[in-house]
Amino acid sequence: MGYQYNPSETECKAIFAASCVESVALALSIPSELAYQRMLKVNMIDDYILDCYDTLHTESRANLTEDLIRTLEIWENKKGVNG
Repeated sequence: MGYQYNPSETECKAIFAASCVESVALALSIPSELAYQRMLKVNMIDDYILDCYDTLHTESRANLTEDLIRTLEIWENKKGVNG
């Protein structure tokens, strides 16, 4: 048998967070760097995506992406950050 890579929980979460950024960027038709910067400004990656990983990663990609966009916009509005 060949080599099997078993990522750690930290690596799984990082991969998931990256896929979330990419999904939001694609859905909003913006560069992934811009989606990432928007999420960083409101601390969404740490305070939502990673903190809620156990629940979020069970969602369908379509529902997750919709939820992430809605959450991003709400958090930007609350913090007075322009998207």
